[in-house]
Amino acid sequence: MLAIETKQLSKSFWRNTVVDNIDLQVETGEILGFLGRNGAGKSTFINMLTGIIQPSSGSYNLLGVKGPNDTIKKELGVMPDYSSLYGSMSAIKHLHYLADVSGKPVTRQRCIDVLKLVGLEAHANKKTAKFSFGMKKKLAIAQAVIHDPQLIFLDEPTSGLDAESVIHIHQLIRQLHQQGKTIFMTSHNLDEVEKVCSRIAIMKDGNIRKMGSMEELRAYYQSTITVTIKHAPIRSADLDTMQKWLQQAGNQLDMKDSQFTLQVESEKKIAEIIRALGTYKIDIYRVDVEEPSLEEIFLEE
Repeated sequence: MLAIETKQLSKSFWRNTVVDNIDLQVETGEILGFLGRNGAGKSTFINMLTGIIQPSSGSYNLLGVKGPNDTIKKELGVMPDYSSLYGSMSAIKHLHYLADVSGKPVTRQRCIDVLKLVGLEAHANKKTAKFSFGMKKKLAIAQAVIHDPQLIFLDEPTSGLDAESVIHIHQLIRQLHQQGKTIFMTSHNLDEVEKVCSRIAIMKDGNIRKMGSMEELRAYYQSTITVTIKHAPIRSADLDTMQKWLQQAGNQLDMKDSQFTLQVESEKKIAEIIRALGTYKIDIYRVDVEEPSLEEIFLEE
């Protein structure tokens, strides 16, 4: 079953089309990273899926149920804006309140367990007016998962957090993933998305321009691969032959005493080069392959 499926989903405000005929499928149990510059349409897209606004056209299903549907909302976890917290309420009261609203009341122990997951167990009874920005972000994540939803929307879950808290939240996301939860996550931290997400969608001007695993995106955007091989010295009798062969195998050959760098068109060429070195009984000490980062891929859009 698909966790999310949209067909030609669109949203326009007057004559301005913000989301333009998006077809999207998200498998149950995956972590989807949703990227896009400010104004790309990410928030509008999520707001349609979570029932905050109605689409102008198109359709969507969540967990196999056609939306909008109030019943399915019990299975959705949505990270609220930290500014929506009530300053006069404690962390644990926030969780009880949201669970009650979702129609899936929880015990005090469940609240404590979730607060522990986000690192707030010591502040369970503290009023949120006294919370730091980072603590509010953690409580917002706790609110998204308190009622044990199957589909979780996390909007910039680690922005503004210190390094230790970021690691903590990443561990929580992986735990949720191991439990079979589906996570739809937006982030401006490209390194975070690359580490945590199983697939990535890049949105621009209301459209999803490209979608796939990190490996698939790299393969799409990368026209050449730069490989550097550190090796044992090549015998002088074989040096000229090896140099001519490498020049035919790739481009921009840069040979040094015990190392060379070469641009090739595919990973298969790397295997051919390694076999060729083996034929000449040249030991290989190290192979480094330079690949584009998610940031480079994102900026291509």
